[in-house]
Amino acid sequence: MRSTVTVTPAQLPEVLLHVAVVRPVFLWGAPGIGKSSLVREFATELGLECVTMLGTQLAPEDLIGVPELVGGRSRFAPPESIARHDPYCLFLDELNASSPEVQKAFYSLILDRRIGSYELPKGSIVIGAGNRAVDNALARPMASALVNRMVHVHLTASAKDWLAWARENDIHPWVLEYLTQRPDHLWSTAPKVEETFSTPRGWHMLSDALHSFGEDVSEELLGVLAFGTVTANHASMFKAFVKTVRHAYGLEAVLRGDARWPSAPGDRDLLYFLAEAFRARLVKELPHDKAHAPAAGKQLAHRGKALLLELAELSLEIAQMVIAADDNGNPVLPAWFLVEVTRDLPRLVAARA
Repeated sequence: MRSTVTVTPAQLPEVLLHVAVVRPVFLWGAPGIGKSSLVREFATELGLECVTMLGTQLAPEDLIGVPELVGGRSRFAPPESIARHDPYCLFLDELNASSPEVQKAFYSLILDRRIGSYELPKGSIVIGAGNRAVDNALARPMASALVNRMVHVHLTASAKDWLAWARENDIHPWVLEYLTQRPDHLWSTAPKVEETFSTPRGWHMLSDALHSFGEDVSEELLGVLAFGTVTANHASMFKAFVKTVRHAYGLEAVLRGDARWPSAPGDRDLLYFLAEAFRARLVKELPHDKAHAPAAGKQLAHRGKALLLELAELSLEIAQMVIAADDNGNPVLPAWFLVEVTRDLPRLVAARA
């Protein structure tokens, strides 16, 4: 299922507060963006116990229960995990990954809030969640009858929301600072092959591992941890970032002229990281209109051209990357700056042609 309308993690609690209390909700989203934890946190805020059932680990009888004799008549006794006296949050995780038989068993529970003769206590809420087929995750088509029994909400990753959460939840300083500089690296599209990819969950796992190792973790082991939790490109950039932290070798020093671009062969990853950060700084702070540019913007442009020339002397390829267009061929730097680069740095531009 796809939707052009999405909500961020910060917006989700308000949506659930007004919708989940009156109708079952199904939460769609890519793997690792925090669907399960958000539901549990929401239940806690309401003062409800969150009972999680994983669709991939259920059989129909786990929901319907087993028959028992009562007064000479048989009836199905629902499982203890569902049959509770107090209101609670029933969280049906990976619902759309369950078998068709299990999905059918959920029909009455989701719509009528009952299993056999048992009815959920008043005040209980039902929330389902699942990954999308487009994310190469385990997902089965849901029957229209099941789809039509729930309100569907699509969750999207938000770097702003995650960073705000991370500051309050002991995320490792290296991870926090890196993603503050590169929020676009928080999440990446799931690959079609078996390899790691970046998600909020992946960065959280990397943070936990770094806390466990401590700041004395070797560069080799840092690579093992990073490449084992996020995409290869993001892992390489993160390793280079940690090197800047450890050696106090940051972009600010290069911009001020207190340090030069790293030129040692072993610092190629560091050079690439600093160049990426330099590109991001130019995109963020260069004004679109030079005529109305503040003094700081003009100073950055002047310094930027000098640094591009120095960078081109070390690596023409990396210098070209700084001024390159996006994946769709659209310029990301202001047109006036690119014109000046063309005029003042013809070698760099000619090499791009």
